[in-house]
Amino acid sequence: MSQNKPIKSDNEVLVKVEGLSKKFCKDLKTSLWYGIKDLISGVRGSNEVSELRSKEFWAVKDINFELRRGECLGLIGHNGAGKSTLLKILNGLINPDIGKVTIKGRVGALIELGAGFNPILSGRENIYNNGAILGFTRKEIDGKLDEIISFAELEEFIDMPVQHYSSGMKVRLGFAVAAQMEPDVLIIDEVLAVGDLGFILKCFKTIDTILPRTAVIFVSHNMPMISRICSTVILMESGKPVFIGENVSKGIDLYYNTFLTGEDSDVVFTDNSLNFINASVDGVISENNIYNVKWGESIELNLNLKNISLTKKPFISLVIYDKEQRAVAEIYPESQELIDIQKNTDINFSFNIKNIYLSKGVYNITLNASEKPSFNFYYKIHKAITLRVEHDKQMWTSFLLDSEAINS
Repeated sequence: MSQNKPIKSDNEVLVKVEGLSKKFCKDLKTSLWYGIKDLISGVRGSNEVSELRSKEFWAVKDINFELRRGECLGLIGHNGAGKSTLLKILNGLINPDIGKVTIKGRVGALIELGAGFNPILSGRENIYNNGAILGFTRKEIDGKLDEIISFAELEEFIDMPVQHYSSGMKVRLGFAVAAQMEPDVLIIDEVLAVGDLGFILKCFKTIDTILPRTAVIFVSHNMPMISRICSTVILMESGKPVFIGENVSKGIDLYYNTFLTGEDSDVVFTDNSLNFINASVDGVISENNIYNVKWGESIELNLNLKNISLTKKPFISLVIYDKEQRAVAEIYPESQELIDIQKNTDINFSFNIKNIYLSKGVYNITLNASEKPSFNFYYKIHKAITLRVEHDKQMWTSFLLDSEAINS
């Protein structure tokens, strides 16, 4: 792939979406009947697509945005939010009911695993087919063939039918064709999640390289990936855009907030010697069982358990999980006294957690109770307590360290 290709006109709008809407019908027979009526209406010149009929719903409703060369748009939202429907409209696979899409230049799409590949043809033959669809001549494809095969790491399997490829091999070939052909607009769906870490890093490096000459639309449930490459984001919910903007971190935070209401505390292990009662932050009143703490401050965390059958006080450790449910920190309070205790009594624990430098956002804490540190566990519960760290800066990383510039 040439990295010295001249950059086309800066700030050029390559994708323009105006009032885009698409509706579907929940029932097949009704959908066919509506299709016949729509054909007749079209012949008569009437237009009734703006109103929903019985059993219809808006899969995409009133989407508007512009995407310029050098920009990467992240599409985020829950399953069923309308992201895939929007991508299929942008890629020309389905037509909108309302609105208009204008795309300049060649479009490379990596929407569904194996989509666009003929399974009985070899990888090499599929490269030529896909290149031709993108509008490249055979001579142009010849010039890029070796780079595509090398990037996909399929030298030994390039002449094998694609139907025998693993999912990872299909992703490597699909991305190699889509990216190495350097389209004006590159559309990438969640398929990158199939690849291994090494290939994903290589993909991001390639996107960084071609982005000045390309407009990228990227769909993923992996928010660190979205933060890694996107300059703007659209959060969709029930087909509608609930956030559009260049503040990617804010859009991601709104995405995470939609998950907070449905998650309950979860006991994952117990030998029935203990029961968890509650947890609290000293001096802080909870809001919907979430404790707001300020970035950088120290807190006193109080835990209350019911002892059923233990004769010695258990050792307590805590694990903090971020918005991606990744374990980002461990609290291993030292100098815990494993003293004798009475059965059928409450046990109280208090820990001073110093200087919380977690980034702004919501964090769940898992509680572990054991006989000794990391030995003979009695009890484990996820989301024993939830903290919301407050800060004026919106970050997507898990930590915001305390720092200051030293001026020379």
